[in-house]
Amino acid sequence: MAKIKYYYDTETCKYEELKRTTSDIFINVAGFAILSLFFSFLLFHIARTYFPSPSELALKEENEQLLLKYKLLSKQMDDVSEVLQTLQERDDKMYRLIFEAEPIADEIRKGGVGGAQKYRDMLDAGLKHGDLIINSFKKLDRLKRQMYVQSKSYDEIVKMHAEKERRLASIPAIRPVADNDLTMFISGFGMRMHPIYKVRKFHSGCDFSAPAGTPVYATGDGVVRMADYDGGYGKCIEIDHGFGFATKYAHLSAYTVKVGQKVKRGQMIGRVGNTGTSVSSHLHYEVIKNGQKVNPIGYFFNDLSPEQYTKMLQIAAQDRPSLGGN
Repeated sequence: MAKIKYYYDTETCKYEELKRTTSDIFINVAGFAILSLFFSFLLFHIARTYFPSPSELALKEENEQLLLKYKLLSKQMDDVSEVLQTLQERDDKMYRLIFEAEPIADEIRKGGVGGAQKYRDMLDAGLKHGDLIINSFKKLDRLKRQMYVQSKSYDEIVKMHAEKERRLASIPAIRPVADNDLTMFISGFGMRMHPIYKVRKFHSGCDFSAPAGTPVYATGDGVVRMADYDGGYGKCIEIDHGFGFATKYAHLSAYTVKVGQKVKRGQMIGRVGNTGTSVSSHLHYEVIKNGQKVNPIGYFFNDLSPEQYTKMLQIAAQDRPSLGGN
């Protein structure tokens, strides 16, 4: 049986019986229920925060591992970027300088790869650490772009290297006859007494006195563009070396090459003779650069020591008559 409760009425100065209505009972029950729910939620939150379940602990540890791996990946990409920057600087300041090529513009090397929205579309909305993932994607795309540009640059440098090697092999750089003791070099480039007309005329090459049949060699890689009789030059060979260079070998007695044939520096192409306007067996040799005949002595740098070169200059400075003309 429920206990009867009383309260003291100050007006009547008596203890009166406490009458409880249905609404009072409802309010008390509702209040108790709300308070119970609040404390239940509070206890649940504390339990989840400070006492996670084994599956939650495993998931948390996995997330921490993933976060650590992303940070390590980001650091590695930064290291790769530094190495790539070093390669780019070496490319621009050394390799391209050697081959006389313009550096690659920064806007090409560091071309944009799009804004963050491009990457956000790939991720679930509200994904934790999404910014870290987006930054990793951006770094990776930027590295891929820069590595592609650098790869293409190296391809270009390889081509330039091959072209430079071909150029160095093609430029006339040796004497056309074997003259180790410089006894064959007779007359140099410039105004000389013509041996037949007995007047001073411009001598457009240099003469090497040698017995008939002495081998004549190509002074650079090239293609034979003429092997025929050419007036005062007599039997003559012309080689096109490319890069604006050509050489001419005159007064020959025989050819050992034909028109259109590719030749290498040091390859025998003919033999010394006494054909055309010539007073004795010798080779008249010319170097032509961009259509202009130039002093061949300036191109004897592959098979002369400094002392030999100086001696050849001294011989060329002497006012000796030429041995033939054209």
